[in-house]
Amino acid sequence: MPTYERPPAPVAPQWPGTAATADNASAAAELAWQDFFTDATLRELIDTALRNNRDQRIALLRVEQARAQLGIRRADLFPTLAATATGSRTPSSSGGINSSYAAGLTVTAYELDFFGRVASLKEQALAQYLATTEASQTAQISLIATVAQSWLNLLADEELLAASHQTLATRQDSLKLVSLRLQYGASSELDQNLAESLLQGARVTLAQQTQKRALDENALVLLLGQALPEAARQRLQARPVDTQQAPSQPAALPGGLTQLQFAELPAGLPSDLLTRRPDIRQAEQLLIASNANIGAARAAFFPRIALTAGAGSASSELAGLFKNGSWGFTLAPSLVLPIFDAGRNQANLDAAKAGRDIAVAQYEQAIQSAFREVADALAGRDTLASQLQASQAQLQAEAGRARLTQLRYDNGAASQLESLDAQRSLFAAQQALVQTRLAYLQNQIALYKTLGGGVVARPSAQSAQ
Repeated sequence: MPTYERPPAPVAPQWPGTAATADNASAAAELAWQDFFTDATLRELIDTALRNNRDQRIALLRVEQARAQLGIRRADLFPTLAATATGSRTPSSSGGINSSYAAGLTVTAYELDFFGRVASLKEQALAQYLATTEASQTAQISLIATVAQSWLNLLADEELLAASHQTLATRQDSLKLVSLRLQYGASSELDQNLAESLLQGARVTLAQQTQKRALDENALVLLLGQALPEAARQRLQARPVDTQQAPSQPAALPGGLTQLQFAELPAGLPSDLLTRRPDIRQAEQLLIASNANIGAARAAFFPRIALTAGAGSASSELAGLFKNGSWGFTLAPSLVLPIFDAGRNQANLDAAKAGRDIAVAQYEQAIQSAFREVADALAGRDTLASQLQASQAQLQAEAGRARLTQLRYDNGAASQLESLDAQRSLFAAQQALVQTRLAYLQNQIALYKTLGGGVVARPSAQSAQ
């Protein structure tokens, strides 16, 4: 088997646009997910998913299957000892019956691994088992991140629904006022049609968001493997709609997106991903397996030596099977040396080398993909915070504009069109702020995931491990 050497990482030594050094490189993978996700309801949802999610269960069962395959390959290194007993009775040419009985212990076709073929296959099975273990950890990381992001989507849906209900109520009041003014000649039919159009638009938006909220809840239930816990359902209760005052913040849940905070994550260095990310470790184990497969293909060019042996008793009478003088042994070694196989062994070796080269490319691709994912998450962290601040400031401005425009309209200094346009802009700013806050929080989850976080759990956690 060729000596394994880890290929160099085909990435830059620093993240683009950052000044991460080894001093701040405390691994995110070492941060337990219960410490990163501080919200109690979210921790309960993740814990439930780790216990009940069927994809996670399949990943763990595949680890058990790979462990069993490794046990089979390890068993090939040792002889198989079996107890045998045979008997036969056949007619003889003289008209009698010839009897033959034997019993003992046998070793059948045990390969003496002088050239490392069986050992290489065992190393290949070991690497594949380790790769499967890393794959299960990757699945766990993905599940934790997906549950957290799905929960954020649901909280955002509730906030958007609350804002939609509030806007719908406001526009219903505006339509009633316009209709009343139209009766007394203080407004035109055009103003009424405009107010009616905005009201129906709010109803369309409310219906769309109601559908999205139902779909997001179904997706989260599938991840959990059961219905939403009662604590989560209590969190998803919208605030009462207040239509008396234009809000400076979008309608939100107590303990919703606004109150969610996650632990701060240092990025570290790109080279840290080689040991933190399970998908990179999985790709490396598959590379090691391909390297071991070359050793097995090379050993096929050398003689294969097998040993068959047995020790026991033989007799022509069943009663004399274990008497003195009936004991004996057999030893039958065999050697097979390939001379002509029409290039089969060479083709197997070439295929094994090509498989190793493919595994190298896949390993490098996994590193590059991981580098890009972390770089994207870092770029989002640098910009989404600024976007969130700008969205909050924009909502404050739109709320002030809507309040002043309404005062001007009530005193006859502004038109109905200006008032409705201010309401429409306020609703759009509310939606934008919720979406920006959602993107900001989801980016933090993505950074935790891409840095390899989510494998470590506190010993008291009821996880799938």
